[in-house]
Amino acid sequence: MVRFPLTPAEVERGQRLGALLRRARGERSMLDTALDARVSPETLRKIESGRVATPAFPTIAAIADVLGLSLDAVWAEISRPEPGAEPAGSGHDTRERMAS
Repeated sequence: MVRFPLTPAEVERGQRLGALLRRARGERSMLDTALDARVSPETLRKIESGRVATPAFPTIAAIADVLGLSLDAVWAEISRPEPGAEPAGSGHDTRERMAS
């Protein structure tokens, strides 16, 4: 399987996801949150730090559930367009051109 490098937009979205989860976790320990979500503390740490910019959906769903976040709210927060960013699906993404 060939893995393409992440786009700057994907990296930024991963950073926004990490920040959202850190804010939602508040004073709750990372260990307790990870164990309740049935993910490793290392996985949660990497997601929160933005090192894993595209975590698996079930992982995010489990963490969001533990933190009382709806997946709609998570998606709305991490996918908001940044000023000056091209809209999704504009056809300028290298991976989209390669898949065509």
